[in-house]
Amino acid sequence: MKHPGKKVLVLLIAVFLLGNLAAWLLSRGQRNDTTYRTAEITRGDLLVSISATGTVEPEEVIDVGAQVAGRIISFGQDTTGKTVDYGSVVEAGMILARIDDSLYASDVAQAEAQLLSSKAGLQRSKAELSQAQQNWKRAQLLGPSEALAQSSYEGYESAHKTALAQVAVSEAAIQQAEAALKRAQRNLGYCIITSPVKGIIIDRRVNTGQTVVASLNAPSLFLLAKDLTRIQVWVAVNEADIGKIHPGLPVTFTVDAFPGETFRGEVGKVRLNASMTQNVVTYTVEITTDNSDGRLLPYLTANVQFQLQQLTYVLQVPNAALRWSPPAEDGSRMRPATTGKAVGNDKSNGYLWVVDENQQPHRIEVQTGATDGTSTVVEGAELHEGMQMITGIRVPNSNNGKDEVGNPFLPNLHRKKNSSTSGSK
Repeated sequence: MKHPGKKVLVLLIAVFLLGNLAAWLLSRGQRNDTTYRTAEITRGDLLVSISATGTVEPEEVIDVGAQVAGRIISFGQDTTGKTVDYGSVVEAGMILARIDDSLYASDVAQAEAQLLSSKAGLQRSKAELSQAQQNWKRAQLLGPSEALAQSSYEGYESAHKTALAQVAVSEAAIQQAEAALKRAQRNLGYCIITSPVKGIIIDRRVNTGQTVVASLNAPSLFLLAKDLTRIQVWVAVNEADIGKIHPGLPVTFTVDAFPGETFRGEVGKVRLNASMTQNVVTYTVEITTDNSDGRLLPYLTANVQFQLQQLTYVLQVPNAALRWSPPAEDGSRMRPATTGKAVGNDKSNGYLWVVDENQQPHRIEVQTGATDGTSTVVEGAELHEGMQMITGIRVPNSNNGKDEVGNPFLPNLHRKKNSSTSGSK
């Protein structure tokens, strides 16, 4: 008689095997139900560019300062007859401000008096010289003799030479007094601040009654832009991109003051004095642009795009398709192809994936070219416009019944979780 325990054991083993088989079939069915998110290959134009942020700056700015110290007593008038202020248009030579000149006027008066005194001293010295010359001539006629002692003879000679020297000293004193007068008059003239060129006042940095002090550095009173119809954009470009920038390169930029409007310019100069901030090296690039309508105001923030290359009618694919790769057996991702940022004819190898007739991903080797950061130029014998490329996966979510888009940069954790859950049922 057979033992009934063996039948129970066989029955349990059979149930276990059938359960595992059902779980395997269920998980296989789930895998077969996996769908892929795709994007098509398009043909069109692609612009390769470098983006950066800059500041709108006047092309030529003059800092008008003061060479003398004193109190601001008044401002001049602009071309419209109004007091000089922010945005005033001025001509060359127009008065911008006046500094209290009382001290400098007294210096001029003192210098003038000193000059008159020096001139009077010269006249006195010349009279003394004339008397000394006559005495010396008579002494020379008599000569050292019984009529003229030797000491007297030498005394007349010495007096003549002294008179000559005194005249020279008086003449030098006059020159010194004239120089002092010119200096005092020049300082007095500096009390009137005039515009050196025709332009517009960008900044007025003093007010009436304020005292300016001129020391080693002249205090700045006004910031004057010579011509705002020609304006610049100063852009800080990273050292990794500066090699692609050269004078004449076309540029487009936008400013928040005029949303939706694009301005155009070109690279004028690449400055060589690089700056380093937190170990990041940047170079300042000057962009010139036309501002005939005067709409661009100084110091606006500009979002700049350097147009490195314009490609027309080329096959291009979203960069997400080049980054995607199917998951490996262990749930991790295969290493995706690297998207090259190429310019010109530089190319690199890459891979794209399509869904074959068995609904499985199929790899296609391609050559990648230039990219604008969103799409990349691709070439390959199997490629054609409208072809669908895999950019991600959608895995059925057992929790809510909705599709979940897989992240190509993360392990397939949701798939593992669903598989193990299915297997335990």
